[in-house]
Amino acid sequence: MGKKVFIADDDPAIVDVVTIILEDAGYEVSSTVHGEDLMVLNHASLPDLFLLDIWMYGKDGRDICSHLKNNERTKHIPVIIVSAVRDVDRIAREYHADGFLAKPFEMDELLALIRHHLPD
Repeated sequence: MGKKVFIADDDPAIVDVVTIILEDAGYEVSSTVHGEDLMVLNHASLPDLFLLDIWMYGKDGRDICSHLKNNERTKHIPVIIVSAVRDVDRIAREYHADGFLAKPFEMDELLALIRHHLPD
């Protein structure tokens, strides 16, 4: 199986579509619509990249990004923030995300960004 991507977005339709696209591109995908799920990850099966929405049920994507980037076991894993918030680029920098993508986005943009952070 390919590299692992973990998607966290409160919109199940977005999770479903992105999962299909990423699996077709050869990635192994895990997902959640509840942000707090990322606060208690099983460290034995960490992904190679996190794809986070900012607004989610439970924990906010900003809090999750900070948690991941301040944790010794996850700080090296790229985090890409995906959001419809108009200042997503500023938020990504402020919370030390490795990249960002503004919604709505083209799937080719998403795949290019993921490939940039997860080269073969």
